[in-house]
Amino acid sequence: MNIHEYQAKEIFRKYGVPTPRGGVAFSGPEARKVAEKLGGDLWVVKAQIHAGGRGKAGGVKLAKSLDEVEKIAEEMLGMTLVTHQTGPEGKVVKKVYIEEGADIKAEYYLGMVLDRALEMPVMMASTEGGMEIEEVAAKTPEKIIKVAIDPAIGFQPFHARKLAFGLGLGKDEQKEFIKFASALYNVYMDNDAELIEINPLIKTGEGKFIALDAKMGFDDNALYRHPDIADMRDLDEEEPTEIEAKKYGLSYIKLDGNVGCMVNGAGLAMATMDIIKYEGGEPANFLDVGGGANPDTVAKGFEIILSDPNVKSIFVNIFGGIVRCDRVANGILEATKKVEVNVPVIVRLDGTNAIEAAEILRNANIKNIIPADDLKDGAKKAVAAAKGEL
Repeated sequence: MNIHEYQAKEIFRKYGVPTPRGGVAFSGPEARKVAEKLGGDLWVVKAQIHAGGRGKAGGVKLAKSLDEVEKIAEEMLGMTLVTHQTGPEGKVVKKVYIEEGADIKAEYYLGMVLDRALEMPVMMASTEGGMEIEEVAAKTPEKIIKVAIDPAIGFQPFHARKLAFGLGLGKDEQKEFIKFASALYNVYMDNDAELIEINPLIKTGEGKFIALDAKMGFDDNALYRHPDIADMRDLDEEEPTEIEAKKYGLSYIKLDGNVGCMVNGAGLAMATMDIIKYEGGEPANFLDVGGGANPDTVAKGFEIILSDPNVKSIFVNIFGGIVRCDRVANGILEATKKVEVNVPVIVRLDGTNAIEAAEILRNANIKNIIPADDLKDGAKKAVAAAKGEL
C-alpha cells in the first residue's frame, strides 16, 4: 500500500525526521488559508498523487503570493498529471499540499528498500538529489552509496558515517545526518515499510537536513498491525479492478499487454507471464486465483480480466493441487453465463481432476475455448490468438 506525501510526512514528524511545515487542501480558497496560516512569502504547491516525477509534469510549483497560491491550486486540482510512473493515462489530482518555502543549500537522495538477495533492508544515498534515481542508477551507478543493515544489530553510527562520507559531508554535518538517518531507519522498521524515498533531502544554510519530499510504501500483509496507516489508504489512487479482486481473495495486478492470464500459484503465474513474453506476447495482468478457488471466484476473475479492453485472448494455466481442475472448469462455464467471453480462451489444466475438467469443458461445447497440450503449447496459442493468428 502506498500513501501520499503529506501522510508520509505526518509519520516522519512522529519520529523526529524534520520536514517543512505544510497542510493539505482540496480547493483554491483552502490552499490560501493554509498558506496564510504558515506565514512567510514563499510557498510550494504540490499535487498529491501516488507517483513520482510530479515536478517535471507540472505538479510542483512555487508561489510568491497568497493570490498565486490560490490560482495555482485551482489550476492543479482536477488536472490529469502524466508522469513516467503513471503511464499515459495519468492520474487526476484531487488534493494539493501547501508547504512553506525552504532555504536550500544542497540536495541529496536518501531512501530505504528491502534487498531480497541480501535479505536485509538497505539504505541508499546519493549526491544527485532531485534526479530520478533510476536514471542515476543507469548512467552513474557509482554515485549511489548503499549500506545493508542487519536487523539483528540495527542501524549503527558506522552505517550512517559510510553514507555521510560518500555524500562528502563535513564533520558537523555528519552529526546531523547520523541523527536524521537513524530516525529514518526507525520509521522504516517500526511501520513495516517496503520503501521510503526522500528526493530531495535538502541541507539548509544552517547545515540542517530536511525531508523536502517523502514517498512511502508498506507491506500489505503487515497492515493489520498498523490500523492507523491502513486508514490512510486512498482507494481513488488504486486500480479499481485490483480493489475488486481483493474482495474475492484474488491476487490481481493490471499490466499493459493483451494476453489475459488466469493461474493458480504466484510462482506459476510468474512463469506463465515469462513464457508469454518468450513467445513474443505481452501479459495483460498477473492473476493468482489461489488454492481456495471455486467457481464463483474463477468467474469473477474472468469478469475482471475481460473488463480490460486491451485483452485479446486469455490463457488459463492451472496445475491442480490444492485447487481442483474441475472447480476451475465449472468457474469458466459460470463466467460464460455472467459475462460475454468474446475472446479466445486457451485452457491448460493438469493435476487433480484434470480428466474430469476436460470432460466438463468438452461437453459444454463453447466455441471460444481452445485446449492446450502443455504450458508451451498454451502460451503459443494464447499469443497467436491475441495477434488474431489462431
